Amino acid sequence: MNHLPDEYYMEEALKEANLAFEADEVPVGAVVVVNGKIIARGHNQVELLNDSTAHAEILALTSAYSSMGAKYLPEATLYVTLEPCMMCAGALYWGKVSRIVYGASDEKNGYQKIAQPFGPKIEIVGGVLAAECSWLIKTFFKNKR
Repeated sequence: MNHLPDEYYMEEALKEANLAFEADEVPVGAVVVVNGKIIARGHNQVELLNDSTAHAEILALTSAYSSMGAKYLPEATLYVTLEPCMMCAGALYWGKVSRIVYGASDEKNGYQKIAQPFGPKIEIVGGVLAAECSWLIKTFFKNKR
């Protein structure tokens, strides 16, 4: 199957992040890709759902499980605009996602701050469209102050 570059899928995740931004949610977006096809999307909905676990990654994973009819996603790549937090890192670990690509680093709450929760089989790529992803987050919080 024809696979597109990481930047293409990160642009799709950024579209999701923009939906969160427009809804006054922390602007993080995610897409799950299997065999070059986006099978699920998600963006932060913590405020809307009044649920601290309603992160983009969790919502995208839940949708992907439903789409695939499976509880594991060993062939999947998750693209997310912000480095996953520990909760999301745990969900990605338990979901057996094989590849994680993120945009902006999260020095305050990212998984790297606490530990490396992923096993050696998971490929992690950071910094894809980092400037665009960071800009959206910074703009959101600047507007909040």
